[in-house]
Amino acid sequence: MQVDNTPNVELDLSEILRIRREKLRALQEAGKNPYEIVKYDRDSYSLDIKENYAEYEGKTVNVAGRLISKRIMGKASFAVILDGKGTIQSYLSINDLGDSYLAFKEYDIGDIVGIKGKVFTTRTGEISIHAESVELLSKSLLPLPEKFHGLKDEDTRYRQREVDLISNPEVKKTFEARSKIMTAIRNYLDSVGYLEVDTPVLQPLEIGASARPFKTHHNALNIDMYLRIETELYLKRLIVGGFDKVYEVGRIFRNEGMDRSHNPEFTTVEMYQAYSDYFDMMDLIENMYKDITQKVCGKTVITYQGVEIDMGKKWERLTMVEAVKKYAGVDYNDWESDEQARAVAKEKGVQVEEGDEATKGHVLIAFFDAFVEEQLVQPTIIYDYPIENSPLAKRKKDNPLFTERFEYFIYAREMGNAFSELNDPIDQRERFEKQVAIKRAKGGNDAKVDEDFVTALEYGMPPTGGLGFGVDRLVMLLTDSASIRDVILFPTMKPKSI
Repeated sequence: MQVDNTPNVELDLSEILRIRREKLRALQEAGKNPYEIVKYDRDSYSLDIKENYAEYEGKTVNVAGRLISKRIMGKASFAVILDGKGTIQSYLSINDLGDSYLAFKEYDIGDIVGIKGKVFTTRTGEISIHAESVELLSKSLLPLPEKFHGLKDEDTRYRQREVDLISNPEVKKTFEARSKIMTAIRNYLDSVGYLEVDTPVLQPLEIGASARPFKTHHNALNIDMYLRIETELYLKRLIVGGFDKVYEVGRIFRNEGMDRSHNPEFTTVEMYQAYSDYFDMMDLIENMYKDITQKVCGKTVITYQGVEIDMGKKWERLTMVEAVKKYAGVDYNDWESDEQARAVAKEKGVQVEEGDEATKGHVLIAFFDAFVEEQLVQPTIIYDYPIENSPLAKRKKDNPLFTERFEYFIYAREMGNAFSELNDPIDQRERFEKQVAIKRAKGGNDAKVDEDFVTALEYGMPPTGGLGFGVDRLVMLLTDSASIRDVILFPTMKPKSI
């Protein structure tokens, strides 16, 4: 049924607001304040009625939702409401409703209503409800945006997600999928023996990692505190304490920039397993992603931004040295010195941030960033990272310039990070001290070594594999969402007043 939802353009917003408030005042004066209603006995949803029409035909149902369109035709009208599962049409007439019909004619688009009636099919074949009663459950004082069906303005969509959800049914489906993904993650980890735990969000020191934290102040203790930038160190302390497999679905905060794949507040999953290594973590994440994709998407071959991605096949695994040789055409093993590595970078036009201080490891990382990552569209694991960018990973026994670390990539995007965890407290302290020195040199004067974590390691941590990944990026992938803001209900936004 075609309906006209266009607001009266002759009325400006202030006039619309005035009229709606006058309607509310009249209801209140008549003893019919909709805000005093505390419950409505809804027993059916639009989608259930439509999908199971044979069971519902002729049955009296109670439905409730937001009035999104109405067509007044004198003594009879059609209206459409939006409930938690979709939309459904109702037929209302003065013969059936009496004075309630006259009251209904004064309802505004956006009002929350309850309708009781029998399910039937109109002459045009539309499943509808023949109303026996109608009730105003909540008054909408603000009109929905003009052309709210298919609202596209990104600023409005992200700032007023509630309006976005009303306007764009696919948005709600994205967040329903997000919930299914979270459930699938937990179910998989629980099924292989992991225990979910919670660790502190507020932390007493700024650790030496590269990410910038948000800083706050605890009044009772009169100390500065920091919102966590990861859940790693507390989880590994639990491994020291005797847990074999732990994970946390955690909210993370980083005081950094925003773009299509970064938000200052985001969600990660980190997991740690005693007596395992990074190869065990490779198997775990590959199997987990295949399981989640199948359960959420119903298949393992998906399309993301027009590109077909096969999550079900065996993931390619390359060392960073192999990947750089494959895609950049240079071989780390041919570099006999740091100077020679820097010369090769200069020859190939690869910028290395560390300049004259760059080591072979720094140059390898720069080549990877310049040539390799963009090639990793299908699921690919890159492992054996240089020590220079892996402060928490265990060194490789046969080559201490490299660590037992991997990252995995899908659609040329880093999706997660894993280590054979460093459990040598002396080595860990040295790496922390280097991190702190670098951070303080860049102005991070609050950076400190996490002495509690080093002390925990001194009690002894078993060989441990650890892995962390961003939930938001996984949701983006499985819902074909281009921006992280499309998968976070209320993304961080610059206030309009600034």
